[in-house]
Amino acid sequence: MKSSEPTDQTTFVPLNLKRRAGRLITNTGAPAHDVNILNVVARGLFWQDLLDTGVYASGSDIAKVEGVTPSTVNRLVRMGLLAPDLIEELMAGVQPRGLTAHWLIRNRIPSLWSEQRALFEKFR
Repeated sequence: MKSSEPTDQTTFVPLNLKRRAGRLITNTGAPAHDVNILNVVARGLFWQDLLDTGVYASGSDIAKVEGVTPSTVNRLVRMGLLAPDLIEELMAGVQPRGLTAHWLIRNRIPSLWSEQRALFEKFR
């Protein structure tokens, strides 16, 4: 058989196609990282580390340097209270689909990890 002749082999690529806002979107089944949530959590953890290590004395000091309001810093620093396994979920892209960065910033996060897990389950 010559290389220019067609073969009888078929290649199957498993894709789920969806139309969203007029665009065709593929879903390969891979985890979908929410970049906004990752940004919120990463900034919060970083700022908490700056406070813990004494680089800055307060959230107000960080706010001045970052060009944000002190309340923004305080809201994001709360991400340091998230249970490690929940942070791992977010990093792996398997966060609850109903959870948004906006919700995380605007709402109280329980300090007990068991309550955090129960809260995350409500978004599944």
